[in-house]
Amino acid sequence: MVAVGTKVGNRVVVLGGSITALFAASALSEGYREVVLVDRDELLGVREARRGAPQGRHINGLIARGARALEDLFPEITAQMVTAGCPLTDLAGTVRWYFNGKPLRQTRAGLTNVAARRPVMEAHVRERVAALENVTFLEKHDIIGLVFSADKSRVVGARVQRHGAGNREEILTADLVVDATGRGSRTPVWLEEQGYPRVAEEGTKIGLGYATRHYKLRYDPFGTDHSIVCVASPDSPRGAIFTKSDGNKVELTTYGIMGDHPPLDPEGFNQFVKSLAAPEIYEGIADAEPLDDPVLFKFPTTLRRRYERMSRFPDGLLVLGDAVCTPNPVFAQAQTLAALEALALRELLRRGEAPQSREFMRTVGQIIDPAWDMTEAINLTFPEVEGKRTRKVQLMHAYMKRLQLAATKDASLTEAFMRSAGLVDPLESLMRPGVVWRVMRHTRAELPVLAGRS
Repeated sequence: MVAVGTKVGNRVVVLGGSITALFAASALSEGYREVVLVDRDELLGVREARRGAPQGRHINGLIARGARALEDLFPEITAQMVTAGCPLTDLAGTVRWYFNGKPLRQTRAGLTNVAARRPVMEAHVRERVAALENVTFLEKHDIIGLVFSADKSRVVGARVQRHGAGNREEILTADLVVDATGRGSRTPVWLEEQGYPRVAEEGTKIGLGYATRHYKLRYDPFGTDHSIVCVASPDSPRGAIFTKSDGNKVELTTYGIMGDHPPLDPEGFNQFVKSLAAPEIYEGIADAEPLDDPVLFKFPTTLRRRYERMSRFPDGLLVLGDAVCTPNPVFAQAQTLAALEALALRELLRRGEAPQSREFMRTVGQIIDPAWDMTEAINLTFPEVEGKRTRKVQLMHAYMKRLQLAATKDASLTEAFMRSAGLVDPLESLMRPGVVWRVMRHTRAELPVLAGRS
């Protein structure tokens, strides 16, 4: 057993001020004497969307396992956020889900999370991280590059530069550098410049575009529910997340794939919402008070960088969060994966072990695999999306369509589905004999043949 407070190194530098960086900083603070978090934005005290986090204007999502990981990293933070006015929801019980145009049967399943706008959630997490004695925020600094040892086998620091004319480049030496700079990470380029192979990338072109607007309601369509979520499907290819949020506001993010994006003019936006399979969303906003104009975010492709497959990778460097993998944001997995990566890092440090870069990047790959495989297969349910639809994928599409239909009648199937989608249970749990039997019993009349078609 390692003594509490045992340190494996002196300084770690975390590149980026994202939620991934904050999760990592919390974990790293247990194993290093000093944690320095570097970002180009002002961070401390900020509670609104910032320039360096464009998705901060859109709905924030932590699925069930992510909510549990958040509480593990920051005990009592859920209660703190609820006390501050953030609603608490149950993903199977107080969320009204529409799949294939039909609402699922609801049940309270203990799949709770806190609904807060992303800047508000980040502010709560940031305050907890800033309270750690050995964490320093280096704000308003550009990240210039990595510093390598003479033989280029190890990263030994990072080059940064404070904003402002006349400020010189500085070198922050470190035992470990963590890249949490998001999808735009420069690590692939920096490694290639030092003679490392280019990291392999993969992904799927989905042409996703989503627009978000905030309101104060005059008519409440929620009833006892917290959120209404309309999931896009091949038959109803537009979707939305409509949710109560902090400060008695509601957030609406509506989306379409393969270039079918919501218009930003108020009338066009409203007509797009009116076309959704959940009519109560439009009814809720039709006479609501808009608090801002719609803001669009385009997400052309999913992306995964396969660091775990590199033949060479430098010691002293880790890459986490969106810098490794940006799955389809509709499924709200990214923050959860980042939290799970932070927990894996903390587990190592609590054993008194410094992370070995190549080995830990393999661990990151294993954390990502189930979520990536699931959502990449779901992307292929849309016929316009290019990709290989193996027999296995086709059978999964057919079975999932049955399961979703059965869940409109059987709340236990909604719970099973949401536990899997929330990464609490593996996808294989949906193939248990009892689950399969209920699915087939409820869908025998509607879908008489389990065809291998999506």
